[in-house]
Amino acid sequence: MSLRINDTAPDFTAETTQGTVRFHEWIGDSWAILFSHPKDFTPVCTTELGYMAKIEPEFTRRNCKLIGLSVDPVDNHTRWASDIEETQGHLPNYPMIGDTDLAVAKLYNMLPADEAGTSEGRTAATNATVRSVFVIGPDKKIKLMMTYPMTTGRNFDEILRVLDSMQMTAKHKVATPVNWKQGEDVIIAGSVSDDDAKQLFPQGWKAPKPYLRIVKQPS
Repeated sequence: MSLRINDTAPDFTAETTQGTVRFHEWIGDSWAILFSHPKDFTPVCTTELGYMAKIEPEFTRRNCKLIGLSVDPVDNHTRWASDIEETQGHLPNYPMIGDTDLAVAKLYNMLPADEAGTSEGRTAATNATVRSVFVIGPDKKIKLMMTYPMTTGRNFDEILRVLDSMQMTAKHKVATPVNWKQGEDVIIAGSVSDDDAKQLFPQGWKAPKPYLRIVKQPS
């Protein structure tokens, strides 16, 4: 199944470290981040899960839930969590999906739909594509997809930055420029006419080009 931004995130029911999760029901009216890992007890992913545990309060403050996924069994996740706390200083408190039948990985196009077998005997190399991040909105639509190679740790500060941008631009008719950070100037959306922009932004804007209209970040 091919997935694109603005597709409805596939729903599923799965076992996790915090019991059975029905994904859309679990999301509720929150934002959600589903991030997957090729294998438990792998070095790069250990650092990633620890860092996500550290900054989870930042996501909570933004009404965003975290959920991890690995094709390994839930019991392995629980044992791995102890290693993560020991080595990274933070214990994951978010649920981790045990996708032993590969169903969720296939549903999210991280493994081919006709991939045979279960998690038994699989290695990080055979699961290399199960290393994605999906940001999902309260409307259950996919807002962002990213897939990283196994040897490159993901930048979850960037996910926070993107979440700030998406939440703001969902409420206001603006877009964010390259490398934008919270509090910096933004761009009036191209879909907004100058006449409408005068109503929305009575303080005016800077326009080095007619299509590039720069304003202060909406509060």
